[in-house]
Amino acid sequence: MDHGHGGHGDGGMDMGPTCSMHMLWNTQIEDTCIVFRQWHISSHFIFALSFIAIILISLGYEYLRAYQRSVDRRIAQALSRGKGRDRSAVSGRSSPELHSSDVEDAGLLSGRRKKPSYCTVPFYPRVLRAALYGSQVFVSFFLMLVFMTYNAYLILAVVLGASIGHFVFGAVMDVESVLAGGDLSKGMACH
Repeated sequence: MDHGHGGHGDGGMDMGPTCSMHMLWNTQIEDTCIVFRQWHISSHFIFALSFIAIILISLGYEYLRAYQRSVDRRIAQALSRGKGRDRSAVSGRSSPELHSSDVEDAGLLSGRRKKPSYCTVPFYPRVLRAALYGSQVFVSFFLMLVFMTYNAYLILAVVLGASIGHFVFGAVMDVESVLAGGDLSKGMACH
């Protein structure tokens, strides 16, 4: 690494690109490294490509979150169909089964929400859910490291990608769940 001390008997040997590291807000473009030393910004063109790549990674994170919710919904629907005749064992109720309209009416009359029913997720769907969750954790920490470059432009790329992704993949809302206090998404948290 050349620290500006020319000479020292090394014949001016170039050790390759240097990565500037800032712990304060900055707008430096060249000699910025993003997460890896190999992701070195050496020109405005490379910076523009990196900016677009970070937007796409953030957008991909929002896609992963939406896909995880749809997978969970499909698994829940499959489990509820498969367990329809044995619902009392799943929900923990020992009384005879009520029809869904009876449960909804009972909730309206009593003011209490119905108890959640739990069942064990089969192995392969559980593997898929774990893989999706692990992917979300990885991408969220990766984006956190991008954010920690303190580079205003790179931070903007993360926020733009997340916003665009939320706009595109968050077009559907479960109104009843939101009004009941559920489905409170964490946003772009680390995990």
